Amino acid sequence: MTSARPLPANGEIFLDARGADRALRVSWHYDTDMVVLSLWRDNVCAGSFRLNVEDVPELIDLLRSGLDTAYAVARSRRHQVG
Repeated sequence: MTSARPLPANGEIFLDARGADRALRVSWHYDTDMVVLSLWRDNVCAGSFRLNVEDVPELIDLLRSGLDTAYAVARSRRHQVG
């Protein structure tokens, strides 16, 4: 485990729903054609995953599909309640 380093200019931090002491950092590394997903807790890296840039579209498609389904489920719940 490594201590916190500044986030690269091409990235983002997402806070965990369980609390701000947990986060997901996503950073692009154009020089190596990688996207690095790292899990952080209390400013300490707990683990990382290097995703080849050619695999990013598949991950995006999966997230988009899941989001579409989540919206459909939420709309269905609203219609059942109302």
